[in-house]
Amino acid sequence: MYRNQNNSQQNNEFDYKAALGIGIWVTVALTVVGGGIGGCAYIKPRYDVWAAQMRGEAEYAQAEQNRRISILEAEAELESAKSLAAAEVERAKGVAEANAIIGQSLKDNEAYLRWQWIKNLESGSNSVIYVPTEAGLPILEAGKR
Repeated sequence: MYRNQNNSQQNNEFDYKAALGIGIWVTVALTVVGGGIGGCAYIKPRYDVWAAQMRGEAEYAQAEQNRRISILEAEAELESAKSLAAAEVERAKGVAEANAIIGQSLKDNEAYLRWQWIKNLESGSNSVIYVPTEAGLPILEAGKR
């Protein structure tokens, strides 16, 4: 900032142009730093509001997706229950048809039933057989009168 006008002689004059240049640069730097800080102070609250809004929208979208998943799972469970019920009905129809066929084949076939009974007695496994009685006598012809 001090200039030498003469090589042999030092002149201690203040260089105003250089000081002015440094002052301008310092002022610009302070303005930029101050503006940056002020800008942050201005922008930060608005950014926080925007960020909170974005988080809220994301949480809402996630909740909506979870609700859709729950609905689809419930619909799948209902469909499964309907299919299981239909299968159970078909199985019951098959059992009923088989019972009807067996019942029809055993109708008026008392000799076959007695033969099966005797055959089971012969295989004997020391099991207890309860015979219905009336006045101490077995009832053999309970169904016929």
